[in-house]
Amino acid sequence: MAFAGKYEFEGDENYDAFVQKIGLPSDKAEMGRNCKIVTEVVQNGNDFTWTQHFPGGRTTTNSFTVGTEADMETMGGKKFKATVKMEDGKLVAEFPNYRHTAEISGGKLVEISTSSGVVYKRTSKKIA
Repeated sequence: MAFAGKYEFEGDENYDAFVQKIGLPSDKAEMGRNCKIVTEVVQNGNDFTWTQHFPGGRTTTNSFTVGTEADMETMGGKKFKATVKMEDGKLVAEFPNYRHTAEISGGKLVEISTSSGVVYKRTSKKIA
Protein backbone atom coordinates (compact mmCIF):
# COMPACT_ATOMS: atom_id res chain seq x y z
CA MET A 1 0.00 0.00 0.00
CA ALA A 2 1.44 3.35 -1.03
CA PHE A 3 1.10 5.97 1.70
CA ALA A 4 3.43 8.61 0.20
CA GLY A 5 1.85 12.01 -0.28
CA LYS A 6 0.54 15.11 1.42
CA TYR A 7 -2.89 15.00 3.06
CA GLU A 8 -5.05 17.78 4.51
CA PHE A 9 -7.50 17.26 7.38
CA GLU A 10 -11.02 16.80 6.06
CA GLY A 11 -13.01 15.68 9.09
CA ASP A 12 -13.07 13.63 12.27
CA GLU A 13 -15.40 11.70 14.53
CA ASN A 14 -15.44 11.38 18.33
CA TYR A 15 -12.52 13.77 18.98
CA ASP A 16 -13.65 15.14 22.35
CA ALA A 17 -14.41 11.74 23.90
CA PHE A 18 -11.07 10.35 22.68
CA VAL A 19 -8.81 13.17 23.91
CA GLN A 20 -10.62 13.08 27.26
CA LYS A 21 -10.05 9.30 27.48
CA ILE A 22 -6.29 9.59 26.80
CA GLY A 23 -5.91 12.53 29.20
CA LEU A 24 -4.79 15.16 26.68
CA PRO A 25 -4.52 18.53 28.48
CA SER A 26 -7.39 20.88 27.60
CA ASP A 27 -5.11 23.46 25.95
CA LYS A 28 -3.69 20.83 23.57
CA ALA A 29 -7.16 19.36 23.00
CA GLU A 30 -8.48 22.80 22.04
CA MET A 31 -5.58 23.36 19.61
CA GLY A 32 -6.37 20.07 17.87
CA ARG A 33 -10.13 20.54 17.53
CA ASN A 34 -11.03 20.87 13.82
CA CYS A 35 -7.37 21.67 13.21
CA LYS A 36 -6.35 21.80 9.54
CA ILE A 37 -3.44 19.42 10.07
CA VAL A 38 -1.41 18.63 6.96
CA THR A 39 0.14 15.18 7.12
CA GLU A 40 3.14 14.52 4.91
CA VAL A 41 4.22 10.93 4.39
CA VAL A 42 7.51 9.96 2.76
CA GLN A 43 7.73 6.23 2.11
CA ASN A 44 10.68 4.25 0.80
CA GLY A 45 9.68 0.59 0.99
CA ASN A 46 9.21 -0.11 4.71
CA ASP A 47 10.91 3.13 5.79
CA PHE A 48 8.58 6.02 6.66
CA THR A 49 8.87 9.65 7.71
CA TRP A 50 5.46 10.81 8.98
CA THR A 51 5.21 14.56 9.59
CA GLN A 52 2.20 16.47 10.85
CA HIS A 53 2.18 20.23 10.20
CA PHE A 54 -0.06 22.19 12.57
CA PRO A 55 -1.32 25.75 12.01
CA GLY A 56 1.08 28.20 13.63
CA GLY A 57 4.18 26.36 12.44
CA ARG A 58 4.43 23.47 14.95
CA THR A 59 5.37 20.10 13.46
CA THR A 60 5.69 16.57 14.79
CA THR A 61 7.78 14.03 12.88
CA ASN A 62 8.02 10.29 13.49
CA SER A 63 10.47 8.24 11.41
CA PHE A 64 10.21 4.47 11.53
CA THR A 65 10.82 1.22 9.70
CA VAL A 66 7.98 -1.30 9.71
CA GLY A 67 8.84 -4.12 12.12
CA THR A 68 11.66 -2.22 13.92
CA GLU A 69 11.36 -0.40 17.24
CA ALA A 70 11.59 3.39 16.84
CA ASP A 71 11.45 6.54 18.95
CA MET A 72 8.03 8.15 18.53
CA GLU A 73 6.06 11.12 19.85
CA THR A 74 2.34 11.33 20.68
CA MET A 75 -0.03 14.13 19.65
CA GLY A 76 0.41 15.41 23.20
CA GLY A 77 4.20 15.58 22.84
CA LYS A 78 5.10 12.50 24.95
CA LYS A 79 8.05 10.47 23.69
CA PHE A 80 7.96 6.66 23.67
CA LYS A 81 9.23 3.61 21.79
CA ALA A 82 7.00 1.61 19.44
CA THR A 83 7.22 -0.96 16.69
CA VAL A 84 4.96 -0.11 13.76
CA LYS A 85 3.52 -3.19 12.05
CA MET A 86 1.78 -3.71 8.72
CA GLU A 87 -1.52 -5.61 9.09
CA ASP A 88 -3.85 -6.08 6.09
CA GLY A 89 -2.44 -2.99 4.35
CA LYS A 90 -2.73 -0.83 7.48
CA LEU A 91 0.07 0.65 9.54
CA VAL A 92 -0.53 -0.24 13.19
CA ALA A 93 1.21 1.30 16.21
CA GLU A 94 0.65 0.79 19.92
CA PHE A 95 0.96 4.21 21.57
CA PRO A 96 1.26 4.43 25.40
CA ASN A 97 -2.51 4.57 25.96
CA TYR A 98 -4.10 3.94 22.57
CA ARG A 99 -3.82 1.86 19.40
CA HIS A 100 -3.41 3.78 16.14
CA THR A 101 -4.00 2.53 12.61
CA ALA A 102 -3.53 4.31 9.29
CA GLU A 103 -4.65 3.22 5.85
CA ILE A 104 -5.34 4.62 2.41
CA SER A 105 -9.00 4.15 1.54
CA GLY A 106 -10.63 5.69 -1.51
CA GLY A 107 -7.53 7.84 -2.03
CA LYS A 108 -7.85 9.31 1.47
CA LEU A 109 -5.70 8.84 4.57
CA VAL A 110 -7.90 7.30 7.26
CA GLU A 111 -6.48 7.18 10.79
CA ILE A 112 -8.24 5.41 13.64
CA SER A 113 -7.15 5.63 17.28
CA THR A 114 -8.76 3.44 19.94
CA SER A 115 -8.48 3.75 23.72
CA SER A 116 -10.57 1.67 26.15
CA GLY A 117 -13.39 1.29 23.64
CA VAL A 118 -13.41 4.94 22.52
CA VAL A 119 -12.74 5.22 18.77
CA TYR A 120 -11.48 8.40 17.12
CA LYS A 121 -11.44 8.59 13.32
CA ARG A 122 -9.66 11.28 11.29
CA THR A 123 -9.94 11.50 7.50
CA SER A 124 -7.57 13.55 5.32
CA LYS A 125 -7.80 14.21 1.58
CA LYS A 126 -4.75 13.92 -0.67
CA ILE A 127 -3.48 17.30 -1.83
CA ALA A 128 -0.11 16.31 -3.35
